[in-house]
Amino acid sequence: MNIALTIAGSDSGGGAGIQADLKTFQELDVFGASVITAVTAQNTIGVSGISALHPLFVKSQLDALYDDFSIAALKTGMLFSAEMIEIVAEVLQERDWQKQAIVVDPVMIAKGGANLLQDTAIEVMRRQLLPMAAVCTPNIPEAEVLTGLRIERQEQIREAAEHLLDYGMQAVVMKGGHWQTTGEHVVDYVFMRSGERFQLHAPRIATNHTHGTGCTFSAAITAELAKGVQLRQAIITAKRYVHAAIAHPLELGRGHGPTNHFAYKKYGDRGEVTYVEG
Repeated sequence: MNIALTIAGSDSGGGAGIQADLKTFQELDVFGASVITAVTAQNTIGVSGISALHPLFVKSQLDALYDDFSIAALKTGMLFSAEMIEIVAEVLQERDWQKQAIVVDPVMIAKGGANLLQDTAIEVMRRQLLPMAAVCTPNIPEAEVLTGLRIERQEQIREAAEHLLDYGMQAVVMKGGHWQTTGEHVVDYVFMRSGERFQLHAPRIATNHTHGTGCTFSAAITAELAKGVQLRQAIITAKRYVHAAIAHPLELGRGHGPTNHFAYKKYGDRGEVTYVEG
């Protein structure tokens, strides 16, 4: 049985974070393990409280897992502080991180606007975590923070992606949902260290039920990598998974409702996501 690990925060509303990651792992047929970095009080309307765990207890969770399990792939989500990132990076260095596929989802701001990553943690993420990543999955605002570059035109997406690749990762997925507010399609831009580039086009869906999409997308990539799927195909499958989850909403809550993690298996791939080279 392939084992995938999520290192992230808990979402009491069940739509994002640890809860979304474990649901995604289950739906994509891998065993999910988890390390909780923080506990949030939140629902579809917003985050009303955050309580971070002590970094040494995060280390204890990681050590307990690595002492017993063989982790094939892992993802990081909400890491909250510089100290937390340093601890995670330290453990991964000790535990032969090169033999695991690492997905970094640089979670910074919740759907309701709450800050989920302290400003002092940005530089630590750049220096210690991004160089270990197989793939990083920022949305455009997150990419701007990580690179210090303003992204207003399509060519600036490429410039920012190349800046991120310079940290050592194998691929970066620049998610376009926050950037593209008009048009029939939403486009994600994928840049590989090998020089390969492609785009994933999906029909724009008018819905407010998008809570946890970033967590779900990165978790789906992680699950596929844990099964030994090549990175390019893992990204494509993850996009199809999250698009199905958005296209068939559960319509729960009065705010930004959760995506539907059952949808990919229930409705299958109907070809809504299109692969475009370049």
